[in-house]
Amino acid sequence: MYNPKSLKAEEFIDNQEVLDTLAYAEECKDNMEVIDSIIEKAKLRKGLTHREASVLLACENPEKIKEIYDLAEQIKKDFYGNRIVMFAPLYLSNYCVNGCVYCPYHHQNCNIQRKKLTQEEIKKEVIALQDMGHKRLALECGEDPVNNPIDYVLESIKTIYSIKHKNGAIRRVNVNIAATTVENYRKLKDAGIGTYILFQETYHKESYLKLHPTGPKHDYAYHTEAMDRAMEGGIDDVGLGVLFGLELYKYEFAALLMHAEHLEAAWGVGPHTISVPRIKKADDIDPSAFDNSISDETFCKIAACIRVAVPYTGMIISTRESEEVRAEIIRLGVSQISGASRTSVGGYTEEERPHDTEQFDVSDQRTLDEVVRWLMETGYIPSFCTACYREGRTGDRFMELCKSGQILNCCHPNALMTLKEFLMDYATEETVKIGEKLIAEEIEKIPNPRVKEIAINNLSSIKNGSRDFRF
Repeated sequence: MYNPKSLKAEEFIDNQEVLDTLAYAEECKDNMEVIDSIIEKAKLRKGLTHREASVLLACENPEKIKEIYDLAEQIKKDFYGNRIVMFAPLYLSNYCVNGCVYCPYHHQNCNIQRKKLTQEEIKKEVIALQDMGHKRLALECGEDPVNNPIDYVLESIKTIYSIKHKNGAIRRVNVNIAATTVENYRKLKDAGIGTYILFQETYHKESYLKLHPTGPKHDYAYHTEAMDRAMEGGIDDVGLGVLFGLELYKYEFAALLMHAEHLEAAWGVGPHTISVPRIKKADDIDPSAFDNSISDETFCKIAACIRVAVPYTGMIISTRESEEVRAEIIRLGVSQISGASRTSVGGYTEEERPHDTEQFDVSDQRTLDEVVRWLMETGYIPSFCTACYREGRTGDRFMELCKSGQILNCCHPNALMTLKEFLMDYATEETVKIGEKLIAEEIEKIPNPRVKEIAINNLSSIKNGSRDFRF
């Protein structure tokens, strides 16, 4: 049954292949010769198969785990340098017709306040986000064909892009909405979205059907094949993810990598991003009701193994996780994080963080300025860059540059220039001081003399009031 080129969900995520992979990993987890050969292959930066990566995940040898972690850290530096891309979610509506048992937006929840933003309210939310310094958003809403039709989503994207407040502008909108049709994906592409993101939640079909007892999302195949329809509709940057804690993590890990292999085999382009959320407390949702929760240690191990298996992909961690967990998982492979997130509908215009419409509890509640400063103090460059999307470096064009390492010639100076904008327009005095020192140090690391000269000139222009330079 297993066929990574197939467009049928149960053939590219074949249950028996996952089970055979887990059995193989268990058989080889103490075989140092096999593990060493897999690590040596990973050092080539070409990636691993789902079976090979599953062996590393199953390995319990402390010395080999450290080797995997060190390799993950190095691969992350080789592909993404010390840059961390910043974004924020924007929740448009929590109306939903699905019965997902892990999400407080499920239609049977009578406790939660239902809310849908008007276009005027969206403008206020966007201005609030711009005034923090955000340039990239992830648009979120529940699945409801009456309250949240595709036309509402498209109108909202148009509104977001139209707002220019002071020096603020949202330069790219990524979209995380329910699985839809090829025609609707074409409309999203024409609206100028960045990445289309859709979490599988769980690849285990039997569990999936139980976790999604009612609503359109109950259709396992339609949901799992969404990325193929998105690709057919012209969206060549897609983002995968599972919700760890719903099913056994080793199963999810193998299936997630099989999905990535499927996209490569069928479309020639793997996932632009892979997200690693864990189930968290929310309104009427108790995480302890799900018996597959994972420890922080296991969570970090998953991230490291994803990084060595899919070296080119961007990895995303949200404010679901604490500052401590985010620090470790960034080191092991994450390249994008949210900052100052509010997971409630209309939450950014509220002075106090509202909880009545939250999708999940936020663990890291620091301001964007605090997160930016923290990243710089730990040696990272907070990046607000959206240049690749706007220069057409998406899909196979981005992957070609990323896999060859050439993308760093654009991303490193772009990160510095967008950080300079943040420092000039939004940062506190302390953050400015740290940021200016970091930029001065990092500008000297640009190897190409011509690129370095242009970047220095652009930084000077930003200081004098100009904005939005990019390579």
